[in-house]
Amino acid sequence: MAAHSHDHHGHSHGHGHSHAHGHSHGHGHVHAPADFGRAFAIGTVLNLGFVLVEGLAGMWIGSMALLADAGHNLSDVLGLLIAWGGAELAKRPASKRFTYGYRGSTILAALFNAVLLLVAVGAIALEARQRLSWQPQVPGGTMMIVAAVGIVINLSTALLFVSGRKGDVNIRGAFLHMAADAAVSAGVVIGGGLILLTGMSWIDPMISLVIIVVILWSTWGLLKESLTMAMHAVPAGIDPEAVEALLEGLPGVCRVHDLHIWPMSTTEAALTAHLVMPDGHPGDAFLMDLQQRLAHDFGIEHTTVQIELGDGAECRMTHGHEGAETGNEHDHGHAHG
Repeated sequence: MAAHSHDHHGHSHGHGHSHAHGHSHGHGHVHAPADFGRAFAIGTVLNLGFVLVEGLAGMWIGSMALLADAGHNLSDVLGLLIAWGGAELAKRPASKRFTYGYRGSTILAALFNAVLLLVAVGAIALEARQRLSWQPQVPGGTMMIVAAVGIVINLSTALLFVSGRKGDVNIRGAFLHMAADAAVSAGVVIGGGLILLTGMSWIDPMISLVIIVVILWSTWGLLKESLTMAMHAVPAGIDPEAVEALLEGLPGVCRVHDLHIWPMSTTEAALTAHLVMPDGHPGDAFLMDLQQRLAHDFGIEHTTVQIELGDGAECRMTHGHEGAETGNEHDHGHAHG
């Protein structure tokens, strides 16, 4: 017998359980797209317009720093569009083929977003290297004015995502990109001032190299987290040992095996586990209470539990993982009867 916390996926399971509490989320991703769709739209329009202005200004005055900053902003505009698209796909309902819906698209969006920034880093580094050997004179005043506009736009966009940056890696990615862009633009303003004061033309390409460091710093965490999510690792905020201890400590449970915890999206986690309970099935109330505890204590909203009777001998054994690796074949059939 199995327990499912969301009956809107039930057509793929066929066990007939319907637990109403499973539809109420305190932090589920299904709310993020509705709250931040407008923020994505505003941020995209503002930044795309600034990219055009900054790029043209950079070409006009021959500033590598402005072109690099425009490239950084353009990558973030594309990143916003990717994250926005992922969020919208996540709202689409489940189908017979995609039984979990399209929630996983948010993970792919975050991963592609991080990779995109690394590509931008390579392009900026190549151009900066060339400009260090060829040092055209750049009007620092124009650099300062254009970059100052960028600070205002990027900070304004970052504020749109500040409330959701802790709940969704995609929202956090958008916030980090905009905050990093504001910092980069501030660096360009300072660089323009130094060029005005000293007349040193090498400052312009050096600023672009600093931009690379900023991008790498802001992107590494996003790349690492999205990559581990794509590999179905246990979400960072969930302690798998604590989850296993909870399951093993339940009354009547002699052993836990086939425990799996993985991210369904950038905000939702799922769990499956086999509980060996020789005294028999504990009833639906036990399963509903377990689902609620996992959701409350660990934020795991999608739970599937299989009850196995075993032969009773395991209750006299020490609890642990003695048979976890070989338990996959242990009596799968009768537990669903």
